[in-house]
Amino acid sequence: MLARRIIACLDIDGGRVVKSVRFVDTAPIGDPVELCRRYDAEGIDELVFYDISASAEGRRTTLETVAATAAHAFIPLTVGGGVGSVDQMRALLRAGADKVSVNSAAVADPGLIAAGADRFGSQCIVLSIDARRVPGAQRWEVVTHGGRRTTGRDAVAWAAEGQRLGAGELVLNSIDADGTRAGYDVAWCREVAARVSIPIVASGGAGSPDDFVRVLTEGRADAALAASVFHRGELSVAALKAHLAGRGVPVRPVARLAAEAP
Repeated sequence: MLARRIIACLDIDGGRVVKSVRFVDTAPIGDPVELCRRYDAEGIDELVFYDISASAEGRRTTLETVAATAAHAFIPLTVGGGVGSVDQMRALLRAGADKVSVNSAAVADPGLIAAGADRFGSQCIVLSIDARRVPGAQRWEVVTHGGRRTTGRDAVAWAAEGQRLGAGELVLNSIDADGTRAGYDVAWCREVAARVSIPIVASGGAGSPDDFVRVLTEGRADAALAASVFHRGELSVAALKAHLAGRGVPVRPVARLAAEAP
């Protein structure tokens, strides 16, 4: 079985890392470069960098911040926020991103996924899906522009369409769970996993080590993304990976910390 990945998310607003609850009420956390250095040293598997206000403000992700962060990232880096063209994808990859995440623009123009996959390969294209559970139903609706706009689009069907168009990975962002620390939306992840064969990254709601265990086992996610529990030091990467390994979840060892241990 492939190792499950643990991913730290840097939500960027105005060049600073912030944290929100259900995509609103943002609070500053710190400098992206400093956090990047810290996570690289702690043994995180990957980093995701989202410019969370880019789409809502109709602008591109700030390349300078991406380049400064990428210069200190010796692990895979995914960048998203306001990406609406192949030229913008190219600019982010040249700035140091390993993968580019599309979201709102892909909902408006699904051909963007195919164009990116054709130009750079599916391994570079991540479809990030923001969704809310439909009240009283076992279904989820895609929302865009940082959760500000509803679409009426079914989130499970959109995930399957994203794979067909050429996305190499999916990030499932639960608006309901975001920042609540009440656990990932395991049911949504499981529904999507039954429809696709590409890797799924669960996002939104991490609060305890067992939340990671559940989504990586019951939810069939290939990776779990978190932000504030890592940023504030409430969970260490090493302790989390040890907990997962103890529950039978395959993870990559924290080799750097192990080598430095007395």
